[in-house]
Amino acid sequence: QAQLVQSGGGSVQAGGSLRLACVSSLNTRSSDCMGWFRQAPGKEREGVALIEDRSSTTYGDSVKGRFTVSKDHANNTLYLQMDNLKPEDTAMYYCAAQARRLCYKPIWVIGYQGQGTQVTVSS
Repeated sequence: QAQLVQSGGGSVQAGGSLRLACVSSLNTRSSDCMGWFRQAPGKEREGVALIEDRSSTTYGDSVKGRFTVSKDHANNTLYLQMDNLKPEDTAMYYCAAQARRLCYKPIWVIGYQGQGTQVTVSS
């Protein structure tokens, strides 16, 4: 059973930046599929970003050009750098991982998830 432990997040004003981290008990080299999704109150889950097949990245349309997903294999850690944050980015953010090279999408359907971390952006 894998564990994903998240850190980071918090509150920031619009235009600011935050970074999320997710430490995985899975070997990130053998579980290439890792990513982030979010859920705001009253809204459906939304894919934010993922890495699969070693280094192939995919971003949700609403975060393209503002968010960057990356992996530190040495520390089994996934990051999400969030820049130019907007109030509509306010949500609970979850890390997810699948023990496979290519992600089964959406990423939250199978695999493992972190405990979630709140991101709040004020205008």
